[in-house]
Amino acid sequence: MRAKLIIHGGFFSESLTNQEIKLAKQEALSEIVQKSYIHLKTHTALQTSVFAVSLLEDCPLFNAGLGSQIQSDGKIRLSASLMDGKSQKFSGVINIEDVKNAIQVAEKLMCEEDRVLSGSGAHEYARQNGFEHFNPETAQRRKEYEEKLSASIGLGTVGCVALDNDGNIAAATSTGGKGFEIPGRVSDSATVAGNFANGYAGISCTGVGEDIVSAGLSVKIVTRVTDGMSLQKACRKSFEEMKSYDGFAGIIGIRSDGEMYHCDSHPYMVWASYDKQLSVFV
Repeated sequence: MRAKLIIHGGFFSESLTNQEIKLAKQEALSEIVQKSYIHLKTHTALQTSVFAVSLLEDCPLFNAGLGSQIQSDGKIRLSASLMDGKSQKFSGVINIEDVKNAIQVAEKLMCEEDRVLSGSGAHEYARQNGFEHFNPETAQRRKEYEEKLSASIGLGTVGCVALDNDGNIAAATSTGGKGFEIPGRVSDSATVAGNFANGYAGISCTGVGEDIVSAGLSVKIVTRVTDGMSLQKACRKSFEEMKSYDGFAGIIGIRSDGEMYHCDSHPYMVWASYDKQLSVFV
């Protein structure tokens, strides 16, 4: 089995993104997917998914970790989840504050009996397990918040799906939210609607969380692949079903036979993959 990797950086608004930022995103995705593919050669799909998403969280161009949106009360809250297709374990954090890499807290929870934590419980768990205080706010996000912008250059989430040399699949997703939301809102990113994997396929989603949850998108696609559909057909059928409510979503995925696929209901999802060669779209 040849290792494969695909990542995404959410959506961006074409009208609000200048050429300089587009090039920066392209370079960032290219660098991250190549570093992650090298990592995948000597690590599991699960470990590499965390590695890749951590790099995306550390890049302020994307809406996760350091680039996260500010909520309506002026605070940043992060959500992230991780799923191991081999063990079928899912872990995540919802609306956690003051950490650098939410996906790494989700990874730590993989060994716990209680594997999805929210709010203050997630925060306390992070502190007890050595995750130091970190303020992910950037000057750009503060400016957008103060101007009450309805959109920005880093909409959506970040994610990774990896297939390792042993045929194992893992998916990881992280988000800084949609910006200006009601505190306490739960997006798709820390649920099986937005992040799911088993022995047959793995999916990471981006877009409008409520639309993705309504569709049960990730788990629906993976279930269809498990029942015998190709990844492409499963995605197309699932996206067709969202048209009745104009669902806004994008996905990246890998099937156990090596099939990689990405699609979106609206243009301008940014992604990169690495198989025999690098592919980047932005």
